[in-house]
Amino acid sequence: MIGALVHLGRNLRAGFVLAREGALSLVDPTALPPSGRVLLRLARVVERPGANREGRLAAALTRLGPSYVKFGQFLATRPDLIGMAAARDLESLQDRMAPFPQDEAIRVIEAELGRPVRELFAVFGEPVAAASIAQVHRATIRTPEGEREVAVKVVRPGVRGRFNRDLQAMRFAARTAERLVPDTRRLRLVEVVETLARSVTMEMDLRLEAAAMSEFAENTKEDADFRVPTLEWDLTSRGVLTSEWIDGIKLNRSEAIDAAGLDRVALSRTVIQSFLRHAIRDGFFHADMHPGNLFVDAGGRLVAVDFGIAGRLGMKERRFLAEILIGFIRRDYRRVAQVHFEAGYVPPHHSVDDFAQAIRAIGEPIHQRRADEISMARVLTLLFEVTALFDMRTRTELVMLQKTMVVVEGVARGLDPHLDMWSTSEPVVRAWIERNLGPIGRVEDAGRGLWTLAGVIADLPEMAQRGERLLEKLERIADRGVGVAPEAIERAGDAATRRGVLTELAIWIIALSLLYTALFG
Repeated sequence: MIGALVHLGRNLRAGFVLAREGALSLVDPTALPPSGRVLLRLARVVERPGANREGRLAAALTRLGPSYVKFGQFLATRPDLIGMAAARDLESLQDRMAPFPQDEAIRVIEAELGRPVRELFAVFGEPVAAASIAQVHRATIRTPEGEREVAVKVVRPGVRGRFNRDLQAMRFAARTAERLVPDTRRLRLVEVVETLARSVTMEMDLRLEAAAMSEFAENTKEDADFRVPTLEWDLTSRGVLTSEWIDGIKLNRSEAIDAAGLDRVALSRTVIQSFLRHAIRDGFFHADMHPGNLFVDAGGRLVAVDFGIAGRLGMKERRFLAEILIGFIRRDYRRVAQVHFEAGYVPPHHSVDDFAQAIRAIGEPIHQRRADEISMARVLTLLFEVTALFDMRTRTELVMLQKTMVVVEGVARGLDPHLDMWSTSEPVVRAWIERNLGPIGRVEDAGRGLWTLAGVIADLPEMAQRGERLLEKLERIADRGVGVAPEAIERAGDAATRRGVLTELAIWIIALSLLYTALFG
């Protein structure tokens, strides 16, 4: 009871801040029941006069603290839940917090790595960047080749407990909303909070981020125009991550890039093509590619940092994405429609021709514009809006991909405002399709199928033995019958008396339970 009151108090505070900053104006009252519309009007009474109409939700979540900032960043990837207006509002949300003191960072490092900082690092500097979960320090380590500069990421002290408290309050709010307002169940609020909890838990374990960096490095080791900082595994733990310090230029510093004599047009193409290679070729992409996480080094190579948020695509989703993009490039709208049906994303009771017509309404207008006016991210956004009309259930991984593509496209156009997204993307997409959907890919698919079949064949003897044992049990049951204890019959009779119309169902449940016990008990 006390816990519920604490959660209620935290949620009331959060609701007051949201109302005060004007964030509740983003809620569509027509989608609420009458009681909800009344509560919304009452809540908006406390709205602060002159509240900023843009970024109001982002401002409210920033006031509420790190957990809510992270929650807002997560919701920005789910316009299917909160609507496009709220998602756009959250795109401005910046995960920037005041740094915690240097001595606290030192205590965390020494507790995690088990040695004094002076032994671990030749130099350990002040924090250079701070976010809701961790902050980064510049340091120097000693190696046999000499001293080398590194970036040391340190988890905030107490952050796990604070996030856990806020997540418990969010869980309470989600369960209460689904219980009191049944219409909210379609939003799967409890599932959303649990997804956030898993994401944050993984992000607070820096060993998992290090593993993501290692996987990215392995995937891209042959790429001449992209690289990942080198990890220092001996100086990495759950709360500390140490990697190579990148002396590069952030991609939003166009003047500095020009001054260094680097080709911005070529770099913009690298940004797009690298992202598509990661997503389509590798099925593993950096899902937080804002300019602060992207650098260009002295050799003109793109370098990414901060791998705390990453997305994965299975082979089915990669094929889906590749064929969607190539279909729009070639104006083959029927093929785009068929891909949706083949993937099982659109229910089969809809018409492929009707769906192709809806997709044409997206594709044709873009071919009436100049290449530098066409936004691939905008096309995918419109595509998801249209597919909702055909009962396509939102795929979380595809929504994350689309939101990341919005950011990536913005970074690339900042370098080259006249970037032709389609001609830049086409070589990467075409190469993947030719490799994976052509003769070589079909042979490999056949090989994987044969390997799976061989595994099934190898399991056949055991499956046959299990089947034989099951048949023997069924024969014994047929000979002896299924005994029902008197107590069970009495309980069934009492239930029948109390429930009336559920009599037959109760008896069947008891009988089936006893049958299951006889077979598998």
